Amino acid sequence: MQKKILCRIPVLVLFLCLFSGGLYANDPNDLFEQVETLKLERNGYVLGAALNQRQIKIATANPVDATSKDTFKFKDKNLYVVAQKTSNRVLVIYEQLEAASQQKIQDLVGDLYMNFDDPTVLAHDKVVYWAYTKEGIITSKEFDTARQYKKKLDILATVKFISDINIMETVKEPSTGQAYYIISSDPILKFFKDT
Repeated sequence: MQKKILCRIPVLVLFLCLFSGGLYANDPNDLFEQVETLKLERNGYVLGAALNQRQIKIATANPVDATSKDTFKFKDKNLYVVAQKTSNRVLVIYEQLEAASQQKIQDLVGDLYMNFDDPTVLAHDKVVYWAYTKEGIITSKEFDTARQYKKKLDILATVKFISDINIMETVKEPSTGQAYYIISSDPILKFFKDT
């Protein structure tokens, strides 16, 4: 599953680059502050925000190998978090589902809707995507207009949900699949390319 996540991320990043103007600060601290104000939160972890003392204790007790010397990674129940070593600021939040039923996938998507509101993009009944500028979420109408007129959008952060099986369309036979969501900021991740 980890390999599938890494393979799919470049496709979505390419998709986003078509609509991202890249007008954000060159200082990672400024970017962290901009992202933190969006309050993209999952289970108490806020993208761009520093971990609190309780979260640091969880990180220390549940480490996972990180791929960059500038970051550390840990697991809190089903949630994975990647943070910057020097500031303890959150770089990535993600969760993976293995062999999940369609109902479990629907429940998670429903929870994300409650958390993040209506998505920016729905695609092929397998991808749900929320995109944010520093002003807040990009609506589906704003996204469609930008695409139609080839207007650049300054995407600061995203929430991406991808499923192997259809999310809403009823499946005749019970089936299971893999799914994941990832909360991240591509402008911040440019400073940590190996994350």
